[in-house]
Amino acid sequence: MSMTDLLNAEDIKKAVGAFTAVDSFDHKKFFQMVGLKKKSPDDVKKVFHILDKDKSGFIEEDELGFILKGFSPDARDLSMKETKTLMAAGDKDGDGKIGVDVSCVAPRDGPSHQPKRKLCAGAWPLGSNPYHFLAV
Repeated sequence: MSMTDLLNAEDIKKAVGAFTAVDSFDHKKFFQMVGLKKKSPDDVKKVFHILDKDKSGFIEEDELGFILKGFSPDARDLSMKETKTLMAAGDKDGDGKIGVDVSCVAPRDGPSHQPKRKLCAGAWPLGSNPYHFLAV
């Protein structure tokens, strides 16, 4: 599945074009411009999975820097400042990742064996939209 199966190609082109200058990226405006605010939670989840390049169930900081390329291959990379800002908007538990689908208990991680929190169908820790940073 490609991004244009979910979002209008012209909307993507306009949104990518609106943020060509370094440090101009505004995730709220961008996601509104590409039409994510109008999409169902299921469609937003599909967009998330397209952006999750390593299919880990998370978007890590190194993937986040290339998020615009997930919408259009010719788009620019985000600056470090833009990447950090976007990570802060999406990483509500401070683990350096933006989580997606939660099998409510994710694999145990690290020496403390504490499970990593992910977002879980039907049990969103962030309100009604598990992909809040994509649709705000």
